[in-house]
Amino acid sequence: MEITAIVLAAGEGKRMHSRLPKVLHPLAGRPMIAYPVAAALRAGARRVVVVVSLSSDTLQGELSSRFGGRVVFAVQPMPRGTGDAVRRALPALPRTGTVLVLYGDTPLVEAPILRRLAAQRARRRLALALLTAEPADPAGYGRILRDARGRIAGVCEERDCSAAQKRIREVNPGFYAFETGFLRSALARLRPDNRQGELYLTDVVARAARTGRAVSIASPAGPLLGVNDRAQLAAAESVLQGRIRAHWMLRGVTMRDPAATYVGADVTIGEDVTIEPGVVLAGRTAVGRGCVLGTGSVLTDTVLGEETVVLPYSVATQSAVGARGRIGPFANLRPGTVLDDDVHVGNFVETKKTTMGRGSKANHLAYLGDGRIGERVNVGAGTIFCNYDGFGKWETVLEDDVFVGSDSQLVAPIRVGRGAYVATGSSITDDVPAGALAMARARQVNKPGYAKKLRDRLAAKAGKR
Repeated sequence: MEITAIVLAAGEGKRMHSRLPKVLHPLAGRPMIAYPVAAALRAGARRVVVVVSLSSDTLQGELSSRFGGRVVFAVQPMPRGTGDAVRRALPALPRTGTVLVLYGDTPLVEAPILRRLAAQRARRRLALALLTAEPADPAGYGRILRDARGRIAGVCEERDCSAAQKRIREVNPGFYAFETGFLRSALARLRPDNRQGELYLTDVVARAARTGRAVSIASPAGPLLGVNDRAQLAAAESVLQGRIRAHWMLRGVTMRDPAATYVGADVTIGEDVTIEPGVVLAGRTAVGRGCVLGTGSVLTDTVLGEETVVLPYSVATQSAVGARGRIGPFANLRPGTVLDDDVHVGNFVETKKTTMGRGSKANHLAYLGDGRIGERVNVGAGTIFCNYDGFGKWETVLEDDVFVGSDSQLVAPIRVGRGAYVATGSSITDDVPAGALAMARARQVNKPGYAKKLRDRLAAKAGKR
């Protein structure tokens, strides 16, 4: 059975009150529309045709980057109804087979129900199979109409319903499986015979019912509901987060407080990872086996090697950390940070576009920007890489086994040779040869008994005497 899918995504989504198209609003780090597209592909669709509006370059770019050639696009220039939208996709469909039709604002739908829908149509050689549901609040949905024998007779859009029809609880969430030939024929006969003057895809349901070749499949409402405003967006996010967290916990991840943990849909987590409350894992973050993530840590597009510990309230973005690392607390790994195995980056240390070799440490209060740090290097507390001169960024190189004393400034571009020692409190402006001791600070002078004179002079100047 060949399956093609059509995802309708040309709507304006005015209730979102946003410049961003509704279907591009993010859920668990992915645009909303990525979920129904992925569900259709997992259900067996060889191709998904996404119907978009004229101003859809961003949407097309997002989906093409995620799904490649499995997704193609059809344009609906003017919003003339769902029937017209599906018509726009017809040139991209094969001549025979099953066509799934669904909406781009239904991120909670899952592949099994779509697979069942398509299989039911094909097995029984029907013109149409559609899903129905009974949500707690049916407002906004078309109502399912049935004949005296309980068979489906059609769908009435809510804006065209009578008062009695609006009391019907069974609704049409908008998920269909059509026989391709029937769909082409039925769409050619559509007329805008409604208050909106639009072409309704739901009119095709009545046509299929009249042939006796239509069937409905009842489904729980939750996974089929659409997102139309920010409140529904938040509700969908909550459901997706629950699914994601359950997925990882069933695969060996400990979450101390799952409800207080955010995990993006593109994140991967190894076994025996422990996640404390308040952790955020976003983007394409990958956490290796046995890591511990402390309270409040935020990792975005970051890779952690096995058994690395991230202490509380540390942030890492577009960075990579090797095995057995120790990060934080309150560390900030900015984009381009690459740390080898057994590296320690401690409290209030900030790195940017810096590499650190195996076993190196910067344990306290340092800024390391545009640095290339070798193995077994010690960077003392208060050290600053002075990498920016107001016009360009410059590199600091610390070769293997370098020791940098506390409160040192290394003015880039600069290289400190292997095994060299930078004395505490130095401002280094020239390269340091391998094995050398570099000292760059004023010589200390002690003046016996001068402290009282200094205090008296300062007090007089301040008018306190």
